[in-house]
Amino acid sequence: MKQGKLLLSASLAVLLAGCSQSGTQPTANTTPSTAESVPPEYPIDYFFRNSVVRSYQISPDGDFIAMLKPWQDRMNIFVHPTDQPDKVARLTDVTERDIAYFNWVDDDTLIYSRDTGGDENYYLVMVNVVTGKQKAITPTSGTQAFVIDTLENQPDEILLTSNERDPKVFDVYRYHLESGKRELVAKNPGNVTEWLTDNNGIIRAIETTDGVNTAVLYRDNEQGSFRPLKQLSYKEAFNPIAFTPDNNNLYAVSRITRDKAAIVKYDVANNREIREIFSHPDVDVEDAFYSRHLNKLVSIEYITDKVQHHFLDDGFQSMFAALQRRFPDSEVSINNATRDESKFIVVTSSDIARPSYYLYDRTADKLTKLADNAPWHKPEHMATMKPIQYTSRDGTLIHGYLTLPKGRKAEDLPLLVLPHGGPWARDVWGFNPEVQLFANRGIAVLQMNFRGSTGYGREFWEKSFKQWGQSMQDDITDGVAWAIDQGFASKENVCIYGGSYGGYATLAGVTFTPDVYKCGIDYVGVSNLFTFMDAIPPYWKPYLAMLHDMVGNPQDQEEAKMLHAYSPVFHVQNIKAPLLVLQGAKDPRVVKSESDQIVKALRDRGVEVEYIVKENEGHGFYSLENRLAAYEAMDKFLKTHLLEQTQ
Repeated sequence: MKQGKLLLSASLAVLLAGCSQSGTQPTANTTPSTAESVPPEYPIDYFFRNSVVRSYQISPDGDFIAMLKPWQDRMNIFVHPTDQPDKVARLTDVTERDIAYFNWVDDDTLIYSRDTGGDENYYLVMVNVVTGKQKAITPTSGTQAFVIDTLENQPDEILLTSNERDPKVFDVYRYHLESGKRELVAKNPGNVTEWLTDNNGIIRAIETTDGVNTAVLYRDNEQGSFRPLKQLSYKEAFNPIAFTPDNNNLYAVSRITRDKAAIVKYDVANNREIREIFSHPDVDVEDAFYSRHLNKLVSIEYITDKVQHHFLDDGFQSMFAALQRRFPDSEVSINNATRDESKFIVVTSSDIARPSYYLYDRTADKLTKLADNAPWHKPEHMATMKPIQYTSRDGTLIHGYLTLPKGRKAEDLPLLVLPHGGPWARDVWGFNPEVQLFANRGIAVLQMNFRGSTGYGREFWEKSFKQWGQSMQDDITDGVAWAIDQGFASKENVCIYGGSYGGYATLAGVTFTPDVYKCGIDYVGVSNLFTFMDAIPPYWKPYLAMLHDMVGNPQDQEEAKMLHAYSPVFHVQNIKAPLLVLQGAKDPRVVKSESDQIVKALRDRGVEVEYIVKENEGHGFYSLENRLAAYEAMDKFLKTHLLEQTQ
């Protein structure tokens, strides 16, 4: 168990990739005030160049602050003494790809994660912030590895998980920071997908799956045997997230007997729920924050239109309220804290403002600004993101966000539909550089949390099962109709763009509703549901039966017909809109052949397709030069096919 946010476990939650506030519906047919002049057209790198800094983290003892900063166009780790911010030193010299993730593991040691060319085989490297000495601590190719517990009560040790023994499963190793010794402490029998440690760093709970059914097992101590606690279908979520302070019971996210996920306290000895700690009537609980210093849950996070918080500790509630008063128009979040929770890294942002980072001294109630993520950024020129809702054709309520270009009349605008990836994920309110780029060009942007999007309960999620290209796509199409009916969008000027599952939705949109869209942009999207499932990476194999249950089983005759009917590659004769397709050659999730198939089929028919492949990228473009090239191409494409006739 780690200090800080404990992300709720949801197997295969994102394949292809929180007191309620209600948003106000934007009003159509309004003329912008004279104060809202049209902002200047900013270049692509204004939105997508590397930030000057991000991912601030303070060391457990509070002596150092580390962050990611660009060096040779790649994000590397830098560090400075907390009381000497001008003495910044670079720790890493990665030049191939940005460092994906880093974390403090003791007072002077960081571990960071990187892969090769986007293949998602992440390996771990340890670096000492005093000496600068580095070494890889897991195999550097062909495996994935992650830190699962920094073992704060055992400062020389961490627990990590790796699939080096078997690419389909992850074992747990204890790594000794000083000696470099690594020992296997839990061998995966083949079906364990989650490991949970208690407050002493002992693995006490595990989750297993057979691909459809899940089980939670528990043991009383390190010498004991695991015994079943819960036998569930994957639809019945029960995810342990922390042990109670006495290590005798569990805190868990439970959807058992409920539609909306709740935080509960669970009695493991008697195998029963003791009490519900918090739930919300409209949305799932998202995150919980466990204070290791106080040894208790202190806050719970959920998302309505925006992130919301429920506090379980008066001190944390007072601290957060004081911070929120300082930033009334922003979302405030806490990145991490010192071991004694006297100092915190605080981040502020909004729909128009990029992140700013602060050091908060709780004892002195002192807030010190560390940096702006993008000091060149001008929030006053950005477009606001408004929460909206509409009803799909079968009566399902769909929530989403509409961003209208600043300084332009909110009427008959060119519209870009932006379905999210996942598909079992969701869009949230906040700054999105893609959305702001398009709005800066005078385009209205519509994002919707179509059925299956997470956070809205089990029933809403299950409505997406075996509905790729069907009712899920109807929710997107009906969103377009809503925007047109409200007067925001021009019926003749609608395009669709998405990445990953959103790329599939793009292809489905131009294939199955060809009269709705005048163009489309497919970014690492699925075109053939058969080959997509055949090519899933080995560490997804335990979930293949679940994937068949949720999307469709190619071995079932009737479901195979369905998969064929809703695979765009088999129906290219319907497509008439020009397409831009972007693909990473090393993508392990949506492999390159998915894009190759659709591009070839369309070109054989004479449909205009621009195809961009980057050999050193995976599931999305992350290197600066590739990122800029991708959005330059999108910008040119939309100016040609969406904006040309509207200006």
